[in-house]
Amino acid sequence: MTDLVLVGASGLAREVLADSAGRGRIIGLLDDDGSRHGSVLAGVRVLGGIDLALDLDAELLVCVGSGLARKRIVHRLTERGIGQDRYATFVSPAAHVPPGTSIGPGSILLAGVVATANVTVGSHVVVMPNSTLTHDDVIADYVTLAAGVALGGSVVLEHASYLGMNSSVRQGVWVGESAIVGMGAVVLTDVPAGETWAGVPARRLESGRSGTSAGDGVHPVPTVRARP
Repeated sequence: MTDLVLVGASGLAREVLADSAGRGRIIGLLDDDGSRHGSVLAGVRVLGGIDLALDLDAELLVCVGSGLARKRIVHRLTERGIGQDRYATFVSPAAHVPPGTSIGPGSILLAGVVATANVTVGSHVVVMPNSTLTHDDVIADYVTLAAGVALGGSVVLEHASYLGMNSSVRQGVWVGESAIVGMGAVVLTDVPAGETWAGVPARRLESGRSGTSAGDGVHPVPTVRARP
């Protein structure tokens, strides 16, 4: 089994630890909060700060809930010479991921996640429990799906977008880069990049996070579908 180190002593790390049977030996956690160093989280010790990853012979998994925060951590480690080949992919034994599903490095799919057919999941994506990804969905890098999200077929979720708990997206709909979909929302039409939508049916609430592929120092990731 490959040794694994979790980056971020977080609630997400605890969920991975609770769901890690047979997925490799987790030898420690890394976190920049010095007050946590030497402490134990769910039976695993916090070894030190994030930069300690450079000295460890283990695969890494960034366990931070925010896609933008995961992106910053990955970029920081990239600048220090850690490539994508150092990142594990974590799929719960209780997830259903059939052949034909593509999952990028650093992504986490927790218990109860169901992918049906020809789903594409990018790098450093987090899919929380009981989310459903149906045929031909495309999920770009650093996307976060909270628990219970349901995607219709051929949905596209752009870079670092966020879907709140129990939200649902109609088939063929596109959610733009860094857009936010609120908890319980029902998305029937495309959501522009950087906007926050909520409600049933979902409507724009306010300007959300601005686009992040430029200006934050992270290498750009091509969009997965061009929009007019």
